[in-house]
Amino acid sequence: MAEGDKLEHQCLQKEFEWVLNEEVHSILHQLNIILNECVRRFPSWDSDVQVKQEKFVLSTSPDQLKSIVSISGDTILQADIQFKVQRHQQQIMYRTNIRHDCPWKLHQVQDAGNHLRQAILQIEKIDKETIFNSSEEVLHILRNLLGCLQRGRTSLIVPRKRTIDDLIKSRNMCLTPNLPEDLAISFYIQSHKLIFAVYQLSNSHGAMKYDTYQAECTVPWLNEVLVLFTVALQLAQQLKDKICVFTQYRDITQLSRPVSSIAIQS
Repeated sequence: MAEGDKLEHQCLQKEFEWVLNEEVHSILHQLNIILNECVRRFPSWDSDVQVKQEKFVLSTSPDQLKSIVSISGDTILQADIQFKVQRHQQQIMYRTNIRHDCPWKLHQVQDAGNHLRQAILQIEKIDKETIFNSSEEVLHILRNLLGCLQRGRTSLIVPRKRTIDDLIKSRNMCLTPNLPEDLAISFYIQSHKLIFAVYQLSNSHGAMKYDTYQAECTVPWLNEVLVLFTVALQLAQQLKDKICVFTQYRDITQLSRPVSSIAIQS
């Protein structure tokens, strides 16, 4: 190896070791702060902590749909619902309420919170004194971390696809009074918005089809959560990309130090 190449090799190896045992810990510390900020935006699920109720109005103009909802945490406790649908060339108004003994669960909020907590656990199991000996150790951690963050963010951005039949049979469809069998409603999260949707089944020339009407409102804390998820994802991805650059230099990334005692879990 030429003298210049040897010097470059030594510099690269020193930089790689600095990234593994200085920058990685620094970024993980920053991520821990960001994710704990994100947790604080979420409603608490601690049964000993009283979560404040928030009231939202979802409506369209003209007044085809309107719902006034009271939310506590990941649960819609109350909802006064009214909407109009077209039947036999005339508009029919329906009014109903979510039953007090059967609140509507926003499972997307719960799922996102669970993935967020898993991401924090991935970080907190790494001791600040841990010495990393290879890029693969760090990449393993980052892959798990990125997976948790991506699943958490996606839970809020992409609602689950459900059939009309699933909605009608859902445990959430406990309404007073009940709706006709050809109508179903749904509340769900899409990005930073709460969506209220009405679905109407109809038979058109022997083929079943459905019409959808919806109203929405912004939920401020969801917007803050999504921003923090995005910042954490970008930071973790940048570190992963940097580590991946060093993996191109096989003789650098395969260090000869003893293997660390760090416990890595899938």
